[in-house]
Amino acid sequence: MKTTALEPPMIVPPAAWLAARRELLREEKELTRQRDRLAARRRALPWTKVEKHYTFESPRGRVSLADLFDGRSQLVVYHFMFGPGWEEGCKSCSYVSDHFAAAVVHLRAKDASFAAVSHAPLAELTPFHQRMGWGFPRVSSHGSDFNFDYRVSFTPAEMAEGRVNYNYRLREFPCEEAPGLSVFARGADGAVYHTHSTYGRGLDALIGPDTVLDLVPKGRNEDPDAPMNWVRYHDRYDHPANVVATR
Repeated sequence: MKTTALEPPMIVPPAAWLAARRELLREEKELTRQRDRLAARRRALPWTKVEKHYTFESPRGRVSLADLFDGRSQLVVYHFMFGPGWEEGCKSCSYVSDHFAAAVVHLRAKDASFAAVSHAPLAELTPFHQRMGWGFPRVSSHGSDFNFDYRVSFTPAEMAEGRVNYNYRLREFPCEEAPGLSVFARGADGAVYHTHSTYGRGLDALIGPDTVLDLVPKGRNEDPDAPMNWVRYHDRYDHPANVVATR
């Protein structure tokens, strides 16, 4: 991989650097407090009861949304872009998904289950999932309304209209599948409730490397009009990563 030397924005003595760093720290602390306030408001959102009986194809057969909780009271669903007939899943969703296998064991320790849900049939998902070496739960919503109801799959009619309902507004969208994350909870009454969904840039917090890249001089170094164009499947970089699956 070709590397180039970096030109610093400014060279200063250590005391001047420390003063600038302390000023930035003040703003970082305010952002942290604001993020904590938003997280509290997110947790305080009202719930809505899931009235439909959704079922999914899984490696162990047909399962319900309630089954995905696996005995826990909270469920995180990542809406992975993989449409029927696709040969591979979305590169950007794959970039995000590389982090899930290691996270699942920690989520379970905090009473939260996890599953990635895609629109393609399970038989089409499985070879790609195995190629990527992922060990997190993955199911197919093919044949159900789940993806459409949670606004991550769009019908041909919607695409023909030129605008779809994504991220809580009507907008142009280039694909019939979209990424997202939804959270569900089991109520004391045993019912399943939808508590939160996030889409688009709301998924940024899931991407560990971006957090690290924000700390380095080049930053994310992305094309602002196509910020994820640089991403490859982890086995398609010049030096593919060795991904250890957690099973």
